[in-house]
Amino acid sequence: MTGKIGEAAKAVANILHPHFEKEEEYALPPLGLLTPLTEGKITRDMGNVLRMTDRLKADLPDMHEDHKAIVATLKRLSDQAKKEKRMEYVHFAERLTLHAQNEEKVLYPAAILIGEHLKVKLEKGL
Repeated sequence: MTGKIGEAAKAVANILHPHFEKEEEYALPPLGLLTPLTEGKITRDMGNVLRMTDRLKADLPDMHEDHKAIVATLKRLSDQAKKEKRMEYVHFAERLTLHAQNEEKVLYPAAILIGEHLKVKLEKGL
């Protein structure tokens, strides 16, 4: 991709990459426990996610700041795409913005809740 849309897209990629690394490291893996937890299956080894959920909880303000920066960069991409009548990039930016909102309102809180739930259960001896 070249031109001003290409430059805007590269800016999005540059800001997304470190954020995605954080998500893969500690924000999203705890969500893999949702199914067993909803089925009432809890094991001691699930406690391994507590360091991830504690880190997510501590880093939540930074994750939200990442999202603000990402959304601002996506807006620049969208604005440029509108100027060039490239609606596929506008739609991409809109979907990624919604994805960030979903992470903030659903996925991150769910991951933190998993950790808090596990702490209570593990302290009670399962």
